[in-house]
Amino acid sequence: MKKLNMNVRKRVFLIAIVSMMGLQAHAQFEPQFTQYMFNEMFINPAYAGSREHMAMTALYRNQWVGMDGAPKTQTFSAHTPLRNEKIAVGLSMLHEEIGVTQDFSVFGTYAYRIPTEKGFFSMAVSGGIIHHQEQLLEVKIQDQGDYSFMGTPRLTVPNMGFGTYYSSRNYYVGLSIPRMLQNKVDAVTGKASNKVNIPYWHYYLMGGYVFTLNESVKLKPTCMVKAVSGAPVIADIGAHVLLNEVLWLGGSYRTSDSWAAVVQMQLNKQMRLGYSYDYTLTDLNQFNSGTHEITLGYDFSFNKNKVVTPRYF
Repeated sequence: MKKLNMNVRKRVFLIAIVSMMGLQAHAQFEPQFTQYMFNEMFINPAYAGSREHMAMTALYRNQWVGMDGAPKTQTFSAHTPLRNEKIAVGLSMLHEEIGVTQDFSVFGTYAYRIPTEKGFFSMAVSGGIIHHQEQLLEVKIQDQGDYSFMGTPRLTVPNMGFGTYYSSRNYYVGLSIPRMLQNKVDAVTGKASNKVNIPYWHYYLMGGYVFTLNESVKLKPTCMVKAVSGAPVIADIGAHVLLNEVLWLGGSYRTSDSWAAVVQMQLNKQMRLGYSYDYTLTDLNQFNSGTHEITLGYDFSFNKNKVVTPRYF
């Protein structure tokens, strides 16, 4: 058996995890975000248009800092209601590196919004492609000429998602399936197949409420539950305090995984900047110094006669 040094072993281990989670027969990889409650486009396409004007958000996530080959994620999303406000469209892009593996996805979103007395109920579909690539030539091996680590395998597969979302000024609730197609790759031929496999759908149930404690302080508890057949149910539970409509301070807990501290500042009426730090609770804690996540959001207001009201989610 060929021997690899310790760093390469870690990389290969991470690559194996990603391959099993992302492109094998009985699982589907879903990226995770700590600041999901400020931009849910990547977990629920029906979120599109919910900020009542065009909104853009960029995110950078550096997970498990100090661990060789750990995930690094960059995302960008934009969404807006159209003039009649019953239709909303959106665009989401994601790039992620794990070891020598890279994934890049682009998804478009179409949402139909039904106005209610206090808010909007939305149903949406999304569709796009995921490009998967492995830079095997970057793996340093002791035994030269190992053809298992030659070349740069690439694969592009389609996928689609569905979601529902209701939001008012003070609360929201949603249910989504971000990826409805199961992407399977034949390890021998390298050919991909895609099919709807309901038992392996990932379900996301999310909700939050804003309580007004006084004129200067608001409290927003949030929760997101993720469930898939054959795996433990995971819950993200958080609470955040808004001070003077400017500064969010809070924290969250991901069951059996991590604690997180979150801060977000409204730099002006349209721009916001956020940062979070995750502390790992699993055995991986001894190999890393936590996870950093930065978000930057901007809300456009092209209609000067329309007042931009504060958005809490």
